[in-house]
Amino acid sequence: MAAYESFASVYDLFMDNVDYKQWGEYLIHLLKKYQVEEGLVLELGCGTGSITEYLAGAGYDMIALDSSADMLEAAIEKREESGLDILYLNQDVREFELFGTVAAIVTGCDCLNYITEEEELLEVFRLANNYLDPGGVFLFDINTAEKYRSIGDRTIAENRDEGSFIWENYYDEEEQINEYALTLFLPEGDGLYRKEEEYHYQRAYDLNTIKKLLSEAGMEFVDAFEAFTEKNPGATCERMYIAAREKGKSWDDIEKYKEIWGKE
Repeated sequence: MAAYESFASVYDLFMDNVDYKQWGEYLIHLLKKYQVEEGLVLELGCGTGSITEYLAGAGYDMIALDSSADMLEAAIEKREESGLDILYLNQDVREFELFGTVAAIVTGCDCLNYITEEEELLEVFRLANNYLDPGGVFLFDINTAEKYRSIGDRTIAENRDEGSFIWENYYDEEEQINEYALTLFLPEGDGLYRKEEEYHYQRAYDLNTIKKLLSEAGMEFVDAFEAFTEKNPGATCERMYIAAREKGKSWDDIEKYKEIWGKE
C-alpha cells in the first residue's frame, strides 16, 4: 500500500504532538526574512493542510499540493471549515506543474526526505527554480542522518479509542535509508477493527549534497539553519531548514511566459 492512504484518516490524531502553529510562525518569519511579505506561495507535500491553513490565515495566497488524495481530502475538509481561499492540487512533488510562477515555495514535515534518489531530488529543485518568480525563495526542511540514528531500530506503539498503530523503524546507516512499517488498527464498529499496513522510506541528506544538487538545478544556495532557530546546523542537528533562491530568470521572461499562457 502507498504511504498516507489509510494513515490519512488518523494522521492528525496521531500527530497532535506536532506544533503546527510554531511551524507556521517559523515559516512566516523566514518568508519575511527573505522579503516575501505577501503574494502567491506554493507548499509542497501539504498533507492534511495544517501548515497551509496557517499561512493562508496570515494573508498568503496559497497553492498546495500532495500526491495522496486521502490526505488532500482531509485538507479540503479543513478549508471548508475555515473558509480560506486555498487551491489544492493532487500532484507528485517530483513532477508538479503550475500555470505561472510564485513568490515562494515552502515545505515541511520532512517531505523531501521521502525522495530517496538524488536525481529525483535534483528534478524537484529544477522545478522549483522554474516555477519561482525571479529571485523567489525556496524554504525546505531535511531530516539529517543524526535524526535517523537517534530513532534507530525500534518499535513504537500507541493505542487510542479512535485507533491504534505499531511503528517498526529500521535505519540503514550505509545506504542512509530509514524505513518504517506502519500497522494501523482502525475501528469498524461493534468492537471490530480493520488492520492496514503501510511502508514509508526516507533518505538522509547532508548539507553538501543539498548544495551540490541546488547548484546543478541552477538555484542559488542562501543559508541553512537548525530547524526553528537560526543557528548553524552542527553535528547534533537533526532537522535543517534550507533557504535557496531562483536564479536565471528575469521579469521580462515572466512577461513573455504570460503572453504564451494567455494564448493557450
